[in-house]
Amino acid sequence: MPINKGDKIPSVDLFEGTPGNKVNIADAIKGKKVIIFGVPGAFTPTCSKSHLPGFIDQHSEIKGKGVDEVICVACNDPFVHSAWGEAHKADGKVRMLADPRAEFAKAIDLDLDLTAVLGSVRCKRFAMLVDNGEVKVVEVEPDNTGLSCSSSNSFLKKI
Repeated sequence: MPINKGDKIPSVDLFEGTPGNKVNIADAIKGKKVIIFGVPGAFTPTCSKSHLPGFIDQHSEIKGKGVDEVICVACNDPFVHSAWGEAHKADGKVRMLADPRAEFAKAIDLDLDLTAVLGSVRCKRFAMLVDNGEVKVVEVEPDNTGLSCSSSNSFLKKI
């Protein structure tokens, strides 16, 4: 069953920048109020034109709601995910954590087999507010990849 309000974020290692820089997501968000959003893939059209840029552009508004950190997760290798963040000037606004084997996506039951189009299992498009490891709000796109409820504009209205 997909992650839901009241659930705890699972202890899964993600990667920041390089394969040698493991970040346990549960440990990284301990004691913080964070937004975690997931995208099907770095450099893909909707992810690059709208989803990531929205959270970057609304950084001040997000901070004004008491959010300590925003984390973007995608099932890409850490080099690609990091380069995508650099291309969008995410540094200091959105933390880029790669899920190359879709372990986090599978652990929260938001994985999506996009092998036919993107070559591998990816993450459904979602956004969630997490406070000290507990999910407070979660929005998963009904068609798994569109951008109706998990965009920064839509999601910020719910928190």
